[in-house]
Amino acid sequence: MFKILAADKLAPEGLALLRQQPDVEATDHPRWQAGELAREIGKYDGVLIRSGVKITAAELAQPGRLKAIARAGVGVDNVDVEAATRAGVLVMNTPDANTITTAEHALALMLGLARQLAAADAHVRGGQWERGRFLGAQLAGKTLGVIGFGRIGRAVAKRALGLEMKVLAYDPFFFAETGLDGQVPLVKDLDALLPQCDFITVHVPGGETRGLLDAARLRRCRPGVRLINCARGGVIDETALAAAIESGHVAGAALDVYASEPPAKTNPLFALGSKVLLTPHLGASTAEAQQAVARDAVQELLLYLRGQGIAGAVNAGGIDLNLSEPEKAYADLARRMGVMLGAIVEKGFAAVTLRTNGELPRRIAPTLQRLAVMELLRGHIAETPNLVNVLHLAEQRGIALGHETMGQAQQRALQHGLELEITENGTRHAMIGTVFADNLPRVLALKGYWMDMVPAGPMTLVVNKDRPGVIGFVGATFGRWNINIADMTISRKGDKALMLLKLDTVPPPECLAALRGDSGIEVVKTFILPALAGAAAAGGA
Repeated sequence: MFKILAADKLAPEGLALLRQQPDVEATDHPRWQAGELAREIGKYDGVLIRSGVKITAAELAQPGRLKAIARAGVGVDNVDVEAATRAGVLVMNTPDANTITTAEHALALMLGLARQLAAADAHVRGGQWERGRFLGAQLAGKTLGVIGFGRIGRAVAKRALGLEMKVLAYDPFFFAETGLDGQVPLVKDLDALLPQCDFITVHVPGGETRGLLDAARLRRCRPGVRLINCARGGVIDETALAAAIESGHVAGAALDVYASEPPAKTNPLFALGSKVLLTPHLGASTAEAQQAVARDAVQELLLYLRGQGIAGAVNAGGIDLNLSEPEKAYADLARRMGVMLGAIVEKGFAAVTLRTNGELPRRIAPTLQRLAVMELLRGHIAETPNLVNVLHLAEQRGIALGHETMGQAQQRALQHGLELEITENGTRHAMIGTVFADNLPRVLALKGYWMDMVPAGPMTLVVNKDRPGVIGFVGATFGRWNINIADMTISRKGDKALMLLKLDTVPPPECLAALRGDSGIEVVKTFILPALAGAAAAGGA
């Protein structure tokens, strides 16, 4: 019997499905006192949650018999995924169940904005009948720009085509020339897309996309454009958007998500009347969607616990890869290399090549490649890449994946090693790494600069002109923000130098801006890698 806990308020259809299973002992407990879940969670094989319960490292400190957590919904911000991975607990979500309902809400907002429906409704309820005040805009014949062509972006595009709109799309990680069987041209440059559109809808992940449509980009839009955001709050700069609407350059906007939720009463969008349509994060709020995510979460959890397969995996924890300890060290290295190169890339990549040397990494090359590509894509696409879906996501975007043997020069230098290379707009970025006898990951080369660094924790990469004073400036700048440099490696090539710094804390944006403001510094990139496992870290020390 599998013991499964519904630790959050789940749709009745999901609970009913769970209770119908002859091999399941189900417990429904949607409310918790502080510390109570941490004491109980290890008694269950699987846990079902929505967004109301947080599972942190404290809840996972004693995982007991827990094997999997299934989230009825997409976001897993309420789960410490890294802690779950360390505990060997698989984390799953239900990414497809709310695709249609979110796409429909985006279309509803677009229609409501174009026809001023909210203001017209209030007008009639107020006993008035001034039809001339609500002249709308027709969608048929207009051009819709879809920023982010993942599953929701494609669903919106498909429905917009049914409304006889012309649809263009932009996605830096979608390398096909067209989408939806040639019906949607892919524009390679966001700045080139903006002036072509009468309506723009965004469907991108959060994080790096914050402020994607800022004041400068809003000025590039076609006069009279209308914008819709059902993706992540802050993707459109709300202050800049309000100013653009007040100036008349932007005709209106419809938002379901906000930089802070609920939005503050001082939000400038509130003062713009019928030019702005606002809803309280309703993208997935339909009865059908809540029923679907509950059923999907239950089915995914049962599939995994019964050993019949895996679906919706967010992490690699719990998946039996049958790796030896040395192989696990190379798997960890591949992920760290993917994180680092993923932070360097700016406009997507068209190809990823993994080169191996030595029997050990060659034997598990497919797994190493998936792990590296998983981290390369993470944060750049709306979907959550994992070991199961990463190859499909790459193929869907036209990203070519390859595996080769290392060149002879690298083979002579390394008994075992990995080289990860990505191609970005014709530019190659490559990294070489290995694992030494201490079982710690090592970066030995980056973009042709040779070094020896154990990549872990907060790190910053700096490429600078090789001239006196730059190293001192970098150290002084971090010191000004009270950031300690734990380790540092410097490599020179021609008239340039590369610094890779391991820091005790994450540098704030102001610190990075100060570095970028120096004329001697050309590139500043920052990224956060997992801490080293306790035993390995102690051994390395």
